[in-house]
Amino acid sequence: MSWQNQLRGDSVSWLLEPDTPGVRYLALRDLVGLPVEDVELKTARRLAHKEGPIAEILFNMDNLGYWVKAGPGYNPKYRSTVWSIILLAQLGASIREDTRIKQACEYLIQHALTEGGQFTAISSGAPSGTIDCLQGNLCGSLMDLGYDHPRLDSAYEWMARTVTGDGIAPREEKDAQVRYFSYKCGPTFACGANNKLPCAWGGCKVMMAFSKFPANRQTRLIKKAIKQGAEFFFSVDPADADYPGSSAGGPSGNWWKFGFPVFYVSDILQIAEGLVGLGYGKDRRLVNTLKIIREKQDENGRWLMEYDYKGKTWLDFGMKKIPNKWVTLRALRVLKAVA
Repeated sequence: MSWQNQLRGDSVSWLLEPDTPGVRYLALRDLVGLPVEDVELKTARRLAHKEGPIAEILFNMDNLGYWVKAGPGYNPKYRSTVWSIILLAQLGASIREDTRIKQACEYLIQHALTEGGQFTAISSGAPSGTIDCLQGNLCGSLMDLGYDHPRLDSAYEWMARTVTGDGIAPREEKDAQVRYFSYKCGPTFACGANNKLPCAWGGCKVMMAFSKFPANRQTRLIKKAIKQGAEFFFSVDPADADYPGSSAGGPSGNWWKFGFPVFYVSDILQIAEGLVGLGYGKDRRLVNTLKIIREKQDENGRWLMEYDYKGKTWLDFGMKKIPNKWVTLRALRVLKAVA
């Protein structure tokens, strides 16, 4: 049975249309499944880097490898180095196609990654500027971009350690060599920005990053962190998203607003992306989440843009409340993987 039987229409052909070369390239790679060295795929990848969003973002990069402001690159949102690299990764950019992408990755490693493996958001470069959403987003983005730098091993190990709590001191022990900080304040995605409770938005980024790390390089610690992270997300029905920090009125409505790009705000589609990528696609506890994803398609098998960053990043990716190719691509990747 074809995975496309889950769809109400032929949305794959829609994504393969030539008017959006970036989407077409990723659809050929991830949905059609063309091999890396396929001539059609290589041509599509090259065109995706020369036209559209990738080219626009790279045009705005400084010659030294950063965007807007030198340094770690967290501010200003959402055009500085951190956000530009995250966005490039979601667009399918690759260091193999443009040397500027490698230059930007090198700049980020040099200015934002500390010796202890923490990606920091603060200009001083101190490790206390680490936080789950930033750590997960950047670890995963660099892997997606093809920049598998040796120092990423320490970044992944730090990230895993913060999930499990193994070998890491409380944040109050300021003389400890390895400790938690004000934002990354405890195990299982505990975050100072979420009243020191586990933050599912940050956890989504961490799980997404783990899903991109080669399985044959996963240490015992990383495997333990993946299992612990999965149990956190399955501690409630992911379709309900009733994770710690929910207000009296219930979980944030943004969980059910699928969008593009995805920065630190998450949706339940991203929960599925991370868990499916880690091998939990057939887990019964994900059934209701997958049902919601399928039900949100329209009569043509397309998904709407429901959450965006209009006017905030280098370019926009479509209007709200209408079918969107980038959002549809996200949903189809998940549905193909679980078929």
